[in-house]
Amino acid sequence: MYADIEGKRITLSTSILKEQRGALGLAVGHPLDTVKVRLQAQSVYTGIFHCMSKTYSKEGLHGFFKGMAFPVLTTGITNSVVFGSYSNALDHLTQSQQGGRGHGKAASAAQVFTAGCFSGLMQVGAYAPIDLVKVRLQNQTGVGRYRGPVHCVAVILREEGPRGLFRGGLAVALRDVPCYGLYFLPYEVTRKALTRSGEEPGTFATIMAGGLAGVVTWSFATPMDVVKARLQMSGAGGREYRGVLHCIAASYREEGLRVFYKGLLLNSLRAFPVNAVTFLSYESLMSLYCPPPR
Repeated sequence: MYADIEGKRITLSTSILKEQRGALGLAVGHPLDTVKVRLQAQSVYTGIFHCMSKTYSKEGLHGFFKGMAFPVLTTGITNSVVFGSYSNALDHLTQSQQGGRGHGKAASAAQVFTAGCFSGLMQVGAYAPIDLVKVRLQNQTGVGRYRGPVHCVAVILREEGPRGLFRGGLAVALRDVPCYGLYFLPYEVTRKALTRSGEEPGTFATIMAGGLAGVVTWSFATPMDVVKARLQMSGAGGREYRGVLHCIAASYREEGLRVFYKGLLLNSLRAFPVNAVTFLSYESLMSLYCPPPR
């Protein structure tokens, strides 16, 4: 039922192509991500346009790209973990045989969801420190305490120890484990629905499936994304929180239920183009580097 992606194996060439398409996706969406992170972690902005105008007036265009270098330089690692874990987990669940695409059993929706959840869990260890550094750099609105990603890591290690690099890690896991299951499921379903029987999925099907997968995923992920951002800024210019539950309770008590949907519109606007580009680049480069056997 869900063909194509389940037979993809992890090779050196796929690691290279994942880094290429990941960097492209980040470049497309990082300015909106910066606005989203500031809205979630800071309460000084009245809305999207207020945040954008304040950022531009005080920091110029550079302000929208703060914190991008570290994720771009490390995207090959996180994407290899995500797509590698997903492919191999789905391979195991469907008991497919080695030898290329299309030789294993068709994957069910439950298997796609389970493999996606597994990939989300596997990437938490690599992603959490990278995202922490990104969020802290993005929230520097003036002369900040961090001169760059390396200096940020050094300061965190000096002040908080290695454990400090995983601040907000539980919220990352609570967000990503279920949402990566949702991430791959609508992609596979939509791509299949937009492809005629017996034909390979085209560009339109891949773009629509990738974009829709991103929007669906972020609609579920945004509440925990808010909690994650606030925990990551805790002790670094943001309010102090004792943990996930305390952050949820305090945020709800002070700002109501709507606080957990801060950034939802930006997440949705950013998710479609970023994930459309991500999956289109991935599928295109897979066809180039790892064509299906004839």
